[in-house]
Amino acid sequence: MPPAFPERAAWGTAPSLRAWQQQALELYFQGPGGRSPGEHSRPGQENGPRDFLAVATPGAGKTTFALRLARELLERRIVAGITVVCPTEHLKRQWAEAAARVGIKIDPEFQNSQGRTASDFHGVAVTYATVAARPMLHRNRTEARKTLVILDEVHHAGDGLSWGDAIREAFEPAARRLGLSGTPFRTDINAIPFVEYEEGHDGIRRSRADFTYGYGPALADGVVRPVIFLAYAGEMRWRTRAGDEITATLGEPLTQDQTSQAWRAALDPKGDWIRQVISAADKRLTEVRRGVPDAGGMVIATDHETARAYAKMIRGVSGQGATIVLSDDPNASKKIKQFGESEDRWLVAVRMVSEGVDIPRLSVGVYATSTSTPLFFAQAIGRFVRSRRRGETASVFLPSVPTLMGHASEMETERDHVLDRPRREDGLDDDLLAEANRQRDNPDVGEELEFETVEASATFDRVLYDGGEFGSHAASGSAEEEEFLGIPGLLEPEQVTQLLRQRQAGQMAAQRKRRAESGAEPERTASEDLQALRKELNGLVGAWNHRTGQPHGVIHNELRRTCGGPPAAQASGDDLRKRIAKIRDWAAKRA
Repeated sequence: MPPAFPERAAWGTAPSLRAWQQQALELYFQGPGGRSPGEHSRPGQENGPRDFLAVATPGAGKTTFALRLARELLERRIVAGITVVCPTEHLKRQWAEAAARVGIKIDPEFQNSQGRTASDFHGVAVTYATVAARPMLHRNRTEARKTLVILDEVHHAGDGLSWGDAIREAFEPAARRLGLSGTPFRTDINAIPFVEYEEGHDGIRRSRADFTYGYGPALADGVVRPVIFLAYAGEMRWRTRAGDEITATLGEPLTQDQTSQAWRAALDPKGDWIRQVISAADKRLTEVRRGVPDAGGMVIATDHETARAYAKMIRGVSGQGATIVLSDDPNASKKIKQFGESEDRWLVAVRMVSEGVDIPRLSVGVYATSTSTPLFFAQAIGRFVRSRRRGETASVFLPSVPTLMGHASEMETERDHVLDRPRREDGLDDDLLAEANRQRDNPDVGEELEFETVEASATFDRVLYDGGEFGSHAASGSAEEEEFLGIPGLLEPEQVTQLLRQRQAGQMAAQRKRRAESGAEPERTASEDLQALRKELNGLVGAWNHRTGQPHGVIHNELRRTCGGPPAAQASGDDLRKRIAKIRDWAAKRA
């Protein structure tokens, strides 16, 4: 099959490009219009459109595609210079290094005070903040010669109205503009510059990509790794400012306030929850390294103080120190590069390694941050999915929080940036969203804690994989937990599913045997009822997926549309029963 058909060339790539990259390149020069493979394109300019938005799942290789296109435009003399705009200082250097490998010289050290770069370079790499500080300077640079502007993670151009205005002012004269994004959606309704929006039948405007390559197709092509999510619940106890002690179980139905506080207690280094989860993740990393010797792990922390505390825990658990990357560290980029080239086990980072940073050997993650927006979650998980060879899997440990469970179960769902919508969506609390979007590397000065963690312990909850749920509650350090931590690190996706089913069957059989021996009645709690309903629903969704070929996320979304209610991880028992009845009805009608 020709490489322009990624859905039919599972692992094959062109000599220097992956299948999707080749197709996107061909589409660019044929004319804009293709939202996804297989769709007809609109007639366009022979040498490509002025604006082009390519959306590809994190880890798919957007940088390689962009640099190949830049090389082509330079050789055709369509452009004479290049400006790369990206979110962070580290990414500037990463872009320059990647460009150098294909013969393009990019200056990553350009500052506004310079005014211009040396003639030795084809162009510069700058941050969105640098452009926003002096947009007219960059407009003058853009007007001085025909320029290709590459807007990496272009959704950042809408981080604020002032930033969006600055990006428009600076690059409106550009000969060509290429927008790149792994997650084009935002939690606000600020329009992203140079992105086309189309009004749907519901009157709501949504962003329109010229080419889209989602996680589902990338997973089928072997371009990215499948992700195994290991969720941990546990008992939390904290003391309020009034001196009252509150106890709650993470993973059981709670109010939003209780969930938020229990989540914070779980991540608090003073409790045992995070220590137990890090210990489990280290065991998982050891197992993965049996098949992938250089595999690394990363803990994503909320702030500097907890990052250092987590690194201390890692030393105690593994006997080895962890690399700590903090946003205000001038050596942060150097540390990331050194870690990427080493065989060290653990990296602990605050936010800045959540987007765009390329460390292909990262295979195990601990999501130890209270940031819960869909964009941040997708970008964070994207750090672990870059595939180097067939059979590699990614393992991410996270708290059993409904919001995160919903994000994990919808990994295959494609999203577009939506304008004209209410600010509250998907049941997320506005205050939590505002908190998640704040750049907070250190606790606020003078901030008074709402509570003090008294006790926090972890229990293994379940595994989420390919839209299904496996396993049930087990004590930390138990044989049941070890069964799931010991899954080999090199397996085909179908083998992972088969092994998880076997592990679950064995766990359930052992539980029935213990109940029979003790003579106890098999009574189920409300939490166990919900878990059983979720498993039943996900099993039916998996069966429907095999029957129809529809992605799990699409099936779940259609069930939500027809039956109402929140995502499955947040749905009530009645919601789940309605969806189970609906999908059974679909199956009966199809039969």
